Amino acid sequence: MSAQTSNYHRRVAEQKRTAIVGAATALFLESGYDRTSLAKVADLAGVSKATLFKQFPTKAALFEAIVAESWNTDGTTEIHPAPGDLRKGLTSIGHGYVELLTRPGMTDLFRIVIAEVPRFPELGQTQFDLGKMPYFNSVRRYLDAEREAGAAELDDAELAATQFLGMISNYVFWPRLLLVHWSPDDNTVTRVVDEAVAMMVSRYGRDAPPDPRGR
Repeated sequence: MSAQTSNYHRRVAEQKRTAIVGAATALFLESGYDRTSLAKVADLAGVSKATLFKQFPTKAALFEAIVAESWNTDGTTEIHPAPGDLRKGLTSIGHGYVELLTRPGMTDLFRIVIAEVPRFPELGQTQFDLGKMPYFNSVRRYLDAEREAGAAELDDAELAATQFLGMISNYVFWPRLLLVHWSPDDNTVTRVVDEAVAMMVSRYGRDAPPDPRGR
């Protein structure tokens, strides 16, 4: 098989995978996890059952793929800034986190989990283990690196990461679950991130560069 043919088949497989994940997300949200069959997903995605089962042999495997894809930064959200400048690093992480939380489908994913977790607690565990925790741990490791570099003074990087991400998500993301039209403008989002960074630097920063906004 030529490289060109191989690349073509890879693209087709990826397109089908994207269609399957999109169809599953829509059906899980509309009908619930329990009432959605893989056969219905295949029909909506426009693929054969054999194609779907080849990629996702179980509904749980399909949900895992949805979670992993939703939280995959894929290099688009910087969560590994170089240590040495706490304000700059947290600003980069903060805006990356906003971009992640406001992706199309992220709110839908949380709605699916919240609706179904009483009957299917494994969905919540999947969301926690494959989605939230890998991202959270990357932020915690960054804060530990800042401490080791002497740019931050903290004893509990896990608590600090929780505080920082919580200050952002509590305004940018969680209201979306209840308020359909919640969509802060860019200036408001930037202010939310800047204020969260300022509070973190004030609490944990050591010999931090001055705030460029004069604070």
